[in-house]
Amino acid sequence: MKRVLVTGGAGFIGSHLCQRLLEEGNEVICLDNYFTGSKSNILHLMDNPYFELVRHDITHPYFAEVDEIYNMACPASPVHYQYNPIKTIKTSVMGAINMLGLAKRVKARILQASTSEVYGDPTVHPQPESYWGNVNPIGLRSCYDEGKRCAETLFMDYHNSNKVDIKIIRIFNTYGPNMNPDDGRVVSNFIVQALQGKDITIYGDGMQTRSFQYVDDLIEGTVRMMNSPADFIGPVNIGNPHEFTMLELAENIIDLIGSSSQLVHLPLPKDDPKQRRPDISLAKEKLGDWEPRIQLREGLSKTINYFEKVLKKQVHNTI
Repeated sequence: MKRVLVTGGAGFIGSHLCQRLLEEGNEVICLDNYFTGSKSNILHLMDNPYFELVRHDITHPYFAEVDEIYNMACPASPVHYQYNPIKTIKTSVMGAINMLGLAKRVKARILQASTSEVYGDPTVHPQPESYWGNVNPIGLRSCYDEGKRCAETLFMDYHNSNKVDIKIIRIFNTYGPNMNPDDGRVVSNFIVQALQGKDITIYGDGMQTRSFQYVDDLIEGTVRMMNSPADFIGPVNIGNPHEFTMLELAENIIDLIGSSSQLVHLPLPKDDPKQRRPDISLAKEKLGDWEPRIQLREGLSKTINYFEKVLKKQVHNTI
């Protein structure tokens, strides 16, 4: 049994990771300040004697004897990370410093959940890990993009200077149960709008692309990366190499729900990437031939079922 710390453990991805680690027989400490995370995501884990929930903000130091640290804490949707941009960059940078300091003290292996946003609006397509990115350092998205880039720098410097055992993954667009209905990301936006019979808002002409991976595939890749040999530190792309336009995504969701929603076009947000697709050849080589297994429509169906229950509960609570 390993003792594992998951920062942001009550969030969308963190909650799935906590469940996976418990299922594998580990003891899990879940840290979250509930800025975007929710206790409802991990309520079903509370009866497990090997699960511990701690309300804590990683911009402040935390002390515990642990074997592994998954640093997942940071608001990840534009709506949330732009709400308090200073808080966002502090979470990425000071949080990384605090967690790396803990890993150094207790000699724990630590994994950084970085993001495809480090590539910015890419001029190379698809994006390999060797691509340095095209990022605006003073734009609306910079608090997240540059915060994550700086966190990667800190991880490499702690590794090179202090021999801290690190892993870095770059997460591409991920969706699934436990997403916040008000998340602001495209999959949750489209599903909630379609379920409520509202118009689906598409920014720009809808031809910009993303690669969507179901959360279970991400968790599998993340755990494999943590358990990979010490000499492979990354960064490594964890994402779906299949590319979809925003129009294709909206049409799939409308079809699966049987919604009467219409498409409404709004101006494209500033610095919004036009294309996003990972080159996952490194992940396939180093992580036991890992690649996403769950197809888009299957994953969307599971996510739609989740949001149907969430929205029904919200209606019930307002009656």
